[in-house]
Formats: sequence, C-alpha cells, structure tokens
Amino acid sequence: GKTVVLFALPGAFTPTCSSTHLPGYEAAYDELKALGVDEVYCLSVNDAFVMRQWFLHQGIEEDTTPGSLGFNKVKPLADGAALFTRGMGMSCTWTSERGFGERSWRYSALVKDMKIEKMFVEQP
Repeated sequence: GKTVVLFALPGAFTPTCSSTHLPGYEAAYDELKALGVDEVYCLSVNDAFVMRQWFLHQGIEEDTTPGSLGFNKVKPLADGAALFTRGMGMSCTWTSERGFGERSWRYSALVKDMKIEKMFVEQP
C-alpha cells in the first residue's frame, strides 16, 4: 500500500510548469511526506532524457545511487508516446496556439493503493 501524488503538465521547459508547478511540488515535498505521501511524481508527454535535463536545469537534486529512482524528492515520469495520458483521458492537442501537438492537460491526483482518491483538473 502506497500513497502517491501525481501531477501532470503539458511539457518540460514550458514557462508556467517551470516557474510554478515543478518548483512548487519540490518545495512541498517534505510537507507531503509528513502527511503520509510515499512519493511525488511529475508526468509529462516528453521523453525520459528531456525530463531528466529539465529537472537538472530546475536545480532538482539528482540521486546517482545505483538502483535509485533518479531524484531525491519529486520523480520525473516520462510519457513520451502519451499512452498513460490518453488512458487517463487527459490528452489534448495544441496545434494552432502553441504547436506542441499532443500533450497532457494539467492535473494532479492523490492515489492510494493504486486507486485515485482525489483528482484536481485545471479548467480551460
């Protein structure tokens, strides 16, 4: 039984995701852990290499211990083909506005024992 916070966003290196979302969850990590959250994951429709570079660029501390999950606090989840995002019903395509193509809508979820207990979805 694990308790996880998952937050998803449109893309690594995007302005709002870089200035607010990732830094906010990283800053709140210890508070979330004290409330019983086991892990916090950041999901984006990017590949793992982009996600890692974005985290490093943001100053997120990397855990280089063999077998680690890569970072000490918030962990990146790459959804390069948007399969998880589509499965969650959170896929959106931004063509004319930003030219991003398929991305994830912004949302966060509290997951306990693999069941979504609460979900918060950004309104358009």
